[in-house]
Amino acid sequence: MKILISDSMSSKAVEVLKNTPGMTCDVITGLKPEELKAKIKEYHALVVRSATKVTAEIMEAADNLKVIGRAGTGVDNIDTIAATKRGIVVMNTPGGNTVTTAEHAIAMMMALARKIPQATASMRKGEWEKKKFEGTEITGKTLGVLGVGNIGSVVASRALGLRMNVIAYDPYISAEAADKLGVTLVSMDELFKKSDFITIHIPLSNETKNIINAETFKKMKKGVKIINCARGGIVCEADLAEAIKAKTVSGAAFDVFEKEPPAPDNPLLGLEEVILTPHLGASTHEAQENVAIAIAEQISDYLVNGTIRNAVNVPSIPAELLASLGPYINLGEKLGSFQGQILEGGIEEITVEYSGDVVSYDVAPISIACIKGLLDQVLDLYVNFVNAPFVAKERGIKVVEIKSSRSIDFASSITIRVKTNRGENIVEGALFGKKEPRIVRIDKFFLDAIPEGHLLLLTNEDKPGVIGNVGTLLADNKVNIARLHLGRQTVGGEAVSVWNIDTPVSKGLLEKVLKLPNMISARVVDL
Repeated sequence: MKILISDSMSSKAVEVLKNTPGMTCDVITGLKPEELKAKIKEYHALVVRSATKVTAEIMEAADNLKVIGRAGTGVDNIDTIAATKRGIVVMNTPGGNTVTTAEHAIAMMMALARKIPQATASMRKGEWEKKKFEGTEITGKTLGVLGVGNIGSVVASRALGLRMNVIAYDPYISAEAADKLGVTLVSMDELFKKSDFITIHIPLSNETKNIINAETFKKMKKGVKIINCARGGIVCEADLAEAIKAKTVSGAAFDVFEKEPPAPDNPLLGLEEVILTPHLGASTHEAQENVAIAIAEQISDYLVNGTIRNAVNVPSIPAELLASLGPYINLGEKLGSFQGQILEGGIEEITVEYSGDVVSYDVAPISIACIKGLLDQVLDLYVNFVNAPFVAKERGIKVVEIKSSRSIDFASSITIRVKTNRGENIVEGALFGKKEPRIVRIDKFFLDAIPEGHLLLLTNEDKPGVIGNVGTLLADNKVNIARLHLGRQTVGGEAVSVWNIDTPVSKGLLEKVLKLPNMISARVVDL
């Protein structure tokens, strides 16, 4: 077996792989895409960090590639959909950078409070400006944590140790789980209003892109300080620059940017009140060594023993059962992902109900796929088939599995019911032709929708002209409609529609859809 390491990482990874009988390991970094494409066909495994972009085109040339390992958490530089289609396992090392990134956020907060980088720069110029760099104590100050997942919870614990008052906004954590962390859950607006410091630890998605903007800055406590060590694009950088100039925000510390490296004209670069680091959150010797060793051991274990650990696209089940369970696992993950993107409120309970032929199988891997698909949409970490049940338990989410004998219209069906502090959501799916996934129920509406690609989910009053108005608006904005699926209960009541579209709907266009006559709600879902 031949393994290629294409990004710089700890030599400990090479040692692990070279010490495994039957394996050879090459380290070739800095390959251009065309060079990697030419070389990849001779390798069985590829190990990367964030620099190498593993595209569908590269995988098409990888005749022997069995597994891709990411030494780190994020896999956004790997086309996991293309890998899944080609039967290539994609693994990562969840949790390996958690403490390191959390510590960086705390360090940024301390540097921001005491203006340490600015004072250092001043000293290097031969100046002695004590008054100019007067700082702020953090003891007794309020830290607002946006997102208390793996990293956010560590930041919260460190801040509590510094005698800060910690409040948090996270709609996907229960009050009980927050109590265990020692933080107080509040609304987002309340967090903005009360926080002296705000640290961001949420994933980047359609919903969170530019979620911190000119309007939200107006809601914040005057003189607030902002720390972002999560993902670029969550904060509108241009709006932040204006808020700093207006003295609404007294300072910011950013490790991540919408475009990396940031362009020379990025407005944050010219502001003395802003501390900037080049995406160093995971850059410590300990973290890089830990993830390098971990991914090497996972790759070795898979190639030698067939054991799958921390895979993001394949469940850990015996190969002989994968052919039978695979279509159900795919359906369960899509249903969970759909649920996760339409949910409102903190999740309290997930019930997965099975009916029909599927009950004859061990459905545990399917349930894990449902949970994985759901939690992956709402948490600030990469949930996989290995850690999904643990993540749910850790966050106080009850998971119930039911094999039902109720009569159904399909050979098999899977229903996910999610209870939140705002109510209950139901999504049911079935397989057509034993392999093709379908959504056949959304809450009280029955329909037949294909869960793939970009979806627009609408609920509206069942009145003439609604479909035409939406279609015209999409056409005017050059959004092509691939399929349309409709459902309703009664004539003139509420109706639901799922639109498969070729390009994603922007936030601005979604707002226009919502303003159309007889429209009740509109959501964007990506599967």
